[in-house]
Amino acid sequence: MSHLINPLVADTGTPPIPEARGWLGAYDGRHGPAIDLSQAAPGSAPPDELLAHSAAGTGLAENAKYGPIHGEMNLRNALAADVARIYGAQVDAADVAITAGCNQAFVISMMTIAKSGDAVILPAPWYFNHQMTLHMLGVRVIALPTLPGAGFLPDVLAARALIDESVRAIVLVTPNNPTGAVYPPALISAFADLAREHAIALVLDETYRDFMPEGHERPHGALARADWRSHVIQLYSFSKAYAIPGWRLGAVVADAALQDQMGKVADCLQICPVRAGQHAVAWGIDGIRGWRDGNREDINSRAAVFKAAMRGLNGWSVDQAGAYFAYVRHPFGDAPSAQVSEMLARRWGVLALPGSYFGPGQEGHLRMAFANAAPAVIADAVARLAQSARQ
Repeated sequence: MSHLINPLVADTGTPPIPEARGWLGAYDGRHGPAIDLSQAAPGSAPPDELLAHSAAGTGLAENAKYGPIHGEMNLRNALAADVARIYGAQVDAADVAITAGCNQAFVISMMTIAKSGDAVILPAPWYFNHQMTLHMLGVRVIALPTLPGAGFLPDVLAARALIDESVRAIVLVTPNNPTGAVYPPALISAFADLAREHAIALVLDETYRDFMPEGHERPHGALARADWRSHVIQLYSFSKAYAIPGWRLGAVVADAALQDQMGKVADCLQICPVRAGQHAVAWGIDGIRGWRDGNREDINSRAAVFKAAMRGLNGWSVDQAGAYFAYVRHPFGDAPSAQVSEMLARRWGVLALPGSYFGPGQEGHLRMAFANAAPAVIADAVARLAQSARQ
């Protein structure tokens, strides 16, 4: 059957997290329970009130029918108001579309603005599903390297030098996956200026915006600009902040005229987002705001615990950390990062993702997602990392 496969799909790497979890399956338990730091999974269940609203919605016969392509109006209105509050922006429900998770928000956005043969700039290291999506669509990825010494922040001048007539967008993920870097508002504004100047899109994937560190209440001002609709697209996920990754709910905030075009893509991919979860989340935007604030504090505290535990650890170093992630330099020299990850999983029962999953030039790093690890689990993982470097 291989002759039937689209070569762009065949040439795309397999989903990396299941592959890596296969290594952990070979661990024999000698150092205690396996510790999975591979996936950005919420560390807690959603609050009971949110689950109750979802159950009530599931029980409605109306929600078993097809819904609007762009999502339920109550959720679109609620999210538009929330975005307007957070960013000081003028955002209407017509500027909001609900999707089956943020990954689908990205696919819909890219299919709408780029065709095969076009190009999109991704800072490297990048979120692997972004690169995979673009490759399968025949859209060329242009890497914008970022460096540990600069906090893995992308450079505007370097990006400017990469723009040619084929470039349709620059994608920024902040807080970043995989590094955890939080991009300063001034940097995002500079990229917004660059996008407007070249009439391309600035796509802001803000899946982790609810986990900004204290003192970063407004992530940026790009949506507060009067002309934001001409060049800014924001992607969002409800999975992390609401602890509902299985509900598959995300969103795109973009100009209403662009949303009309995105609707053509969405109709072919999903017809409509799952309806019951939308009604629950529409209530939850205000209804569990206090719970979400507490969740943010908990995740930020785990980041602090992880960084403190890793400090001074024989050869290991945390080059950047924030939101759900730490981007860690390993002490095993020129060993490929996949080899290091496999060794840690099989021998020590600690699964971290190889830097090679996140683009070129990343062999010296591992990504560790600590959001679902309690402080005691973090301490155990770090202790095993310390032992691995001594043997």
